[in-house]
Amino acid sequence: MTSPDTPLDTLLPRLDQLRSALAQAVVGQGEVVEQLLIGLLAGGHCLLEGAPGLGKTLLVRSLGQALELQFRRVQFTPDLMPSDILGTELLEEDHGTGHRSFRFQKGPVFTNLLLADELNRTPPKTQAALLEAMQERTVSYAGTTWQLPAPFFVLATQNPIEQAGTYPLPEAQLDRFLLHVRVDYPSETEERDILAQTTGSHAGVVPQVMDAGAVLALQAAVREVHVSADLLTWITRLVRASRPGDGALAEVNTWIKWGAGPRAGQSLVLAAKARAILQGRFAATRQDVAALAAPVMRHRLLLSFAAEAEQKSTDDVIAMLLRAVPFPA
Repeated sequence: MTSPDTPLDTLLPRLDQLRSALAQAVVGQGEVVEQLLIGLLAGGHCLLEGAPGLGKTLLVRSLGQALELQFRRVQFTPDLMPSDILGTELLEEDHGTGHRSFRFQKGPVFTNLLLADELNRTPPKTQAALLEAMQERTVSYAGTTWQLPAPFFVLATQNPIEQAGTYPLPEAQLDRFLLHVRVDYPSETEERDILAQTTGSHAGVVPQVMDAGAVLALQAAVREVHVSADLLTWITRLVRASRPGDGALAEVNTWIKWGAGPRAGQSLVLAAKARAILQGRFAATRQDVAALAAPVMRHRLLLSFAAEAEQKSTDDVIAMLLRAVPFPA
């Protein structure tokens, strides 16, 4: 197992190996793969949204195969209960003494990589079961707090809200996802390659290229990436500019009902640092922030009816903010 103290120059080539491993099973989706790896390095959770059949589950499962981590999948359905995720207490009897006691049976959340498949197909009560696990990396049950293994990631998939049988995720849960990743249709060439790769007799095999120690070491390295004072100021102003109120941009007061909170700024800094490491740099740049502003903030903005009437999306609003908020001179 890789030690968390392993030198960074021996760990960076592992990221290229990880990309190559994912390419054995996943065709194209380069931007989606990059954002997923950014979430991994930043130690955050990712929400993948896209129409059925675009390979969301395949991508997450392939990542689980490439990482030498414990991986579990939960298929979220309308009848799923919180105990099906967190665990439950079982009554056990000692046949020798007749003494009875309760034992906590851990649920599938006790893993390194949890695939929450079609998260928005279960009611909010069950969705909320993941809140503590995602934020605190703990599970509280019957007065006892259980620590989750490190590293711990939730990679959730959801179908578009407009699809039948879906429940919108609570704002508190959305805010716990570092990135909201949009999975779009592949290009014609990529779709042709998908047909050729998935209809033959040999399926792609994803090799294991990284263990828990390497992941933890890379996450520690991300925290050490330099962010200039000007960049921190710009990120702060971007997030604050998304909140309607006195002094806000006219477009913000018109289009946004509820803006992003401080966690959006924290996520944007961490994601920019992770993107820098992913590209072999040790300082985050303005380009890193601009590239990740949409996946970091799109699920943290609540649009007004006026924005919907004007057919403005959250990505449109974020693009406007990037243009309107100047970088500190």
